[in-house]
Amino acid sequence: MPEDEWVLVEKAQGQLPAEILKGLLEAQGITVWLNQEGAAHAYAIEIGSLGTVEILVPSSMAEQARYVLDEYVRGDFEDMEFVDGDSG
Repeated sequence: MPEDEWVLVEKAQGQLPAEILKGLLEAQGITVWLNQEGAAHAYAIEIGSLGTVEILVPSSMAEQARYVLDEYVRGDFEDMEFVDGDSG
């Protein structure tokens, strides 16, 4: 069986928004790879096209990832209660 290819599911403007979306997807069990052009990453550029961070997932998880991102955009996660994993 061939390995999954990485596919683009979203683009974020800057590293922080990309990391937030990565965390959201990973919390749903989706593997994520963030890709930003080398110079932009090295110099922390977050303006214009150089500040764009690509959010990629394995092709087998792309449909699920797009669904989760659509839910996020619709605001479906706004009323969620988070459980502290450290509480006893």
